Amino acid sequence: MISAVIVFPGINRETDMMQALEATTGTKPVAVWHAETELPPVDLVVVPGGFSYGDYLRCGAIAARSPIMNDVRAKAARGLKILGVCNGFQILTEAGLLPGALIRNAGLRFVCRQVKLRVENTRTFFTNRLNQGDVVRCPIAHGEGNYVCDEETLSSLEGEGRVVFRYVEGNPNGATNDIAGIVNKTGNVIGMMPHPENMIEPLHGATDCRPLFESLLAA
Repeated sequence: MISAVIVFPGINRETDMMQALEATTGTKPVAVWHAETELPPVDLVVVPGGFSYGDYLRCGAIAARSPIMNDVRAKAARGLKILGVCNGFQILTEAGLLPGALIRNAGLRFVCRQVKLRVENTRTFFTNRLNQGDVVRCPIAHGEGNYVCDEETLSSLEGEGRVVFRYVEGNPNGATNDIAGIVNKTGNVIGMMPHPENMIEPLHGATDCRPLFESLLAA
């Protein structure tokens, strides 16, 4: 499996993501600078976490308008698998690849801790190695992780089974319906706020999220 990780100014989790992908898929990802205009031939594109452009304007708003994102949108429309984590999730919503928006945490504070996620949809390219209802531990680190959307979008997400992850045993940011991750209608774009790349090996303290990356190979 060949993957690419997009690097924006201010992004700081690209190395973590690349290490996780290499450790679980056996293939070193390609780093793609935001100013490039075309993606290399890959099976997966990951938009990692961090603070692109210092989170000025809205989180992800400037990055979503970077030159490379035009090709990301075009390739996504043709079925390329896209995964956005934390700031990457914010960028994907700003780019129109996922519905809704991520706003300030309900408590107006940056939250950095471990949470529990329930896997709601196992039919995706990132969850097929888990069982529906499985609960995994996963780190979070964000100030704008409060997922919101209009009622029509929420009804669509819930009715079509497009909520992929949901917070359990406490909602850290006030997200609507405890939503921690979603997938688009065609099933090839996933966004999530928690950082699964930081819980895949014993040195991380647990390996709960390793099956998510193993799902990429299975897909």
